[in-house]
This record gives sequence, structure tokens and C-alpha cells, in this order.
Amino acid sequence: MAAPEPAPRRGREREREEESEDESDILEESPCGRWQKRREQVNQGNMPGVQSTFLAMDTEEGVEVVWNELHFGDRKAFAAHEEKIQTMFEQLVLVDHPNIVKLHKYWLDASEARARVVFITEYVSSGSLKQFLKKTKKNHKAMNARAWKRWCTQILSALSFLHACSPPIIHGNLTSDTIFIQHNGLIKIGSVWHRVFSSALPGDLRSPVRAQREDVRNLHFFPPEYGEFADGTAVDIFSFGMCALEMAVLEIQANGDTRVTEEAITRARHSLSDPNMREFILSCLARDPSHRPSAHNLLFHRVLFEVHSLKLLAAHCVIQHQHLMPENVVEEKSKAVDLHAVLAEIPRPPRPPRQWRYSEVSCLELDKFLEDVRNGIYPLMNFAAARPLGLPRVLAPPPEEAQKAKTPTPEPFDSETRKVIQMQCNLERSEDKARWHLTLLLVLEDRLHRQLTYDLLPTDSAQDLAAELVHYGFVHEDDRTKLAAFLESTFLKYLGAQP
Repeated sequence: MAAPEPAPRRGREREREEESEDESDILEESPCGRWQKRREQVNQGNMPGVQSTFLAMDTEEGVEVVWNELHFGDRKAFAAHEEKIQTMFEQLVLVDHPNIVKLHKYWLDASEARARVVFITEYVSSGSLKQFLKKTKKNHKAMNARAWKRWCTQILSALSFLHACSPPIIHGNLTSDTIFIQHNGLIKIGSVWHRVFSSALPGDLRSPVRAQREDVRNLHFFPPEYGEFADGTAVDIFSFGMCALEMAVLEIQANGDTRVTEEAITRARHSLSDPNMREFILSCLARDPSHRPSAHNLLFHRVLFEVHSLKLLAAHCVIQHQHLMPENVVEEKSKAVDLHAVLAEIPRPPRPPRQWRYSEVSCLELDKFLEDVRNGIYPLMNFAAARPLGLPRVLAPPPEEAQKAKTPTPEPFDSETRKVIQMQCNLERSEDKARWHLTLLLVLEDRLHRQLTYDLLPTDSAQDLAAELVHYGFVHEDDRTKLAAFLESTFLKYLGAQP
């Protein structure tokens, strides 16, 4: 017979179970009921300006998110600037990039007891870049060069996106604490909202919005001109250069809780063995902001630039046109292929040619690679124009004449953040033959199937229907054009002309 378990041990286990149950308690719900705030607090990299961050549940998607709260002491001033705050967050919700932490939703809560902004952001469970580097330093003396290049490319891809907006979005708080890393190696930049929000707020509302610069341990991430009226996107390039240096050496030593000294930074730079890497970082850390390269130009620096493989180019092409392909296209195509057939051949006269057969390519590996490309781990920036397509005009000041109705807790439409990977459409005559009934099936990138039905009117056009689906949050803004083209081709097929 097994010996009875010691009472103290059973007691400790019960305490842990009770603590776990307490953390999962629902403290509050969003006005729409979709987001549920839990008791468990999370440290999403010490987000500047946020007094409290809690783990929350997205009840529609079944995933964990972060519930952020920004509190204001002056309720009257908050109420006076409610429209401006709402406009800022509406614009920030539009920022969508695979390497930027997504802001899903926000609402304003103004009552006699409190004044606050609550906003829901993506949860990055693997922690901040600084935390990852500390763990890595225990077993390694330096970062793997290939991983360093991939991380730099992802960060610069996000910065290039932000800086190409009109007007440019300046992050202004880029440190290893506000950069996060997923378990699959995907880099996410957080705290994008901070600079936008703090610069747009009047002085009487800025008190709760603090910066990472107030932490002396992060002062070395900020350039000499930081905070000046004329500072621009070069601020982010300096901060990126310091992050790139820290990623390369794993840690820039500081004296306890004091700031990192110039001597420590110089030692870290001199420890780099790769001269191209050293020159790359030094160009970012130039004292004169006008001498720092842009994020887009840094992607073409010799330390990062490489000719993309045909495999990566093909993967991006598949992702861009996935809505035209069956859901399991890789698996289906693999079944139909003769595994002994030659996939590629390199002539080497007078020697025999070098051949690759389909049997040497794993279907599972291709599926995983496509998923990584879709998630943004391998951005295709070297072929992009200086200004990426489809950028939101996020910070364009709203026209004064555009007045909005005030509500205590405004609930803007949810914007769809997932892309469509497959579309199917069918038109059928109604029983009275007087109108057409449209059925649209959309498969989103998380494999969610969305079926929509509609009775067509004689005045309906493909462009109007696509715009309406985007407006009401059924379709991502970036899918508007291809959905309109798809609907138009369906109308031509069934009706002979667009209705």
C-alpha cells in the first residue's frame, strides 16, 4: 500500500489550485461582451503609460489577449477631449502589420467614479526580447548571425511600414522591452500607440502617459535629439541600432540599476567580429540624425540584403493568391505528383546533371514554410517599393468640420484583421424569378469559414458590396479590391453583365 501523502504537500497543491482558479476569475466584461478581463496581471514588456495590464479572453476567437487600462485623474478634462481620444484610437486600430502587436479594440469609460481608456491588444506569450536575450546568454556567448539578421529584417519591416504612413508614425519607445518574440521566431513591436497618443493629447491630459525614457536603464536607447520639437523617424533608427547591438552581444552591461554608459556601448561595439555588422550598427547610432539611413534603406545594407530564393518568392506568390486556390492545395497537389519525376535540374557538362526529385521535398515542410511566410517571419522587403501598398493614413489630422456624435462608451465597428485565403460564390434565382440570391463563402487565414447571403438589387455593384462588407467588419480592408474583382467575375459568369 502506498504511503499517505504528507499533509503539507497536499496543502501546498490545494493553495496553488486555488490561486490558479482565482487568476482565471472574470473581473469585468467589455460593453459588447466579447472581451473578458481576468484577475491575472501580465507584464507585456512594461508598456509605457499603462497603469495595469490583465490577461483577458476573446470569447469569439477563443484566444488570450491583453486588457490594457489607461487611467486619468482629471475627469472633466477627459470628457472635454473625448472625441480626440476616440479618433486617435480609431486610427490606431487600422495599423495592421505581421510584425506589430495588433490593437484589436478600445472603448472609453467615463463615469463619476473614474475616467479611463481600455484597449485590447494581442497577447505575446513568449515575452520580451530582453527576457529572451537574458535566457540565451546563460548558454551562449553571442547571438547566431542568421537569427540576428532575421530579427533585424522583421523589425525594420515594421519600422519601414510605420515610417511610410502619411504622415509617418514615429514609435518613439523602441527598446528591447517593447519588442516581443513568439515561440516560432516571429518578432512583434509593441507600444506603437504611445507616441501617437501622447503627442496628440493636450497638456492637461498627458500626466498618465509616461515614456520608457523615465527608466534610467533604458536611456541609452534614446538619441540625443529625443524630445525636441523637430525629432523625426531617425529617432527610431537610433533606437533600432541599439537594439541590434544588444541582440548581437546579448547584453550591454550596466552598473546595477544605473544607466548604460558610453564606455559599455563602445566595448559592446568593439566586441563585434563582423565588420559589416559593426558598420551597420554604427550608421544607425550616428549622432547627427540626418546621417542615419532610413529603415527601408537599411533593408538593402550588405549585412542584411540577400537575393531571395525561388522558394521564398513562390511562397509569397501562393500567399497573395491563396483565395483562388483550394484550402489544402499543397496536400492535393502532392498526391497528384509523380514522386520520381524531376523537379529541377542543373546541367553540368561534361558531368551528369544535378537533379532534384519530388520525393526529396516534404509536403509537411512546405506547409510549415507557407505558414511562417504568412505569419511574417520571412518578409519580402527587398522587392517592395519605398512606400508599401495599402497603408492607413493613420495620423492625418481629422478635419475640424467632421463632427461626431458623443456617446458615454462609443463602440465603433469591429474591423476584420484576418485576411481571406479562399472565396466561393454562388448565384441562384429566387422562386419568383424576380431577383438573384447571392451566397458567399469566405475562408479566413485562421481557417474560420464565414458564409454570407444577400438578395441582389438591380442597383448593386461588386465594388459597393465589397465596400459594405469591409465597412461592417466582415472582410479585411486589404481584401476589398480582390473581393470586388471576384464578385464582378461571378456576376459576369451568371448574369452576363454586372448588375
